[in-house]
Amino acid sequence: MSNEFLADRKKALEESFFAKENAALLERLKAEEGAKLTKANLAEISGIDDDEVLEKIVDLGIDLGSWAAISLIPLVEVAWADGKVEAKERRAVLTAAEANGILPGSPSFDLLESWLNRRPDGRLLEAWGGYIVDLCATLGPAEVASVKRQVLGRARDVATATGGFLGLGSKISREEEIVLEELAKAFD
Repeated sequence: MSNEFLADRKKALEESFFAKENAALLERLKAEEGAKLTKANLAEISGIDDDEVLEKIVDLGIDLGSWAAISLIPLVEVAWADGKVEAKERRAVLTAAEANGILPGSPSFDLLESWLNRRPDGRLLEAWGGYIVDLCATLGPAEVASVKRQVLGRARDVATATGGFLGLGSKISREEEIVLEELAKAFD
């Protein structure tokens, strides 16, 4: 009877051990699949196609929500550069937001609209700049260049949305150019 008792105990111990191992493996698999999905989603909305850059961004815990903030705060700042947000600039920012997965009716979209209706506090841009500095410290030069190109490219799209005075001359105002230069400094 004691052999039977020990065999039962041994079996229970083995089952418990393997159940824990299986649970850990399952969690790791879920995390890997989640990271792949996040990376694919980030690639789609960010325009970044460099797999190493995307891998590093995901490893840093950046997800769709934080990427949206990284990429949209500069757009809001450029739109407000001359002290007002024009209709074309507003459309450019909201179009970029939708491309980033921020859809009308969502809390993020509502917040973005509130920023376009009333200029956000300067601390928002400060926080963005600090985040970019920290992010760039963890990325390699090619990765920084890729993120910088994507973020500033969209900001420049907002700056060119109004087409200059009466559609003539430079498409980017001096005020917008100053904001673009300030945004670029955060990456250096």
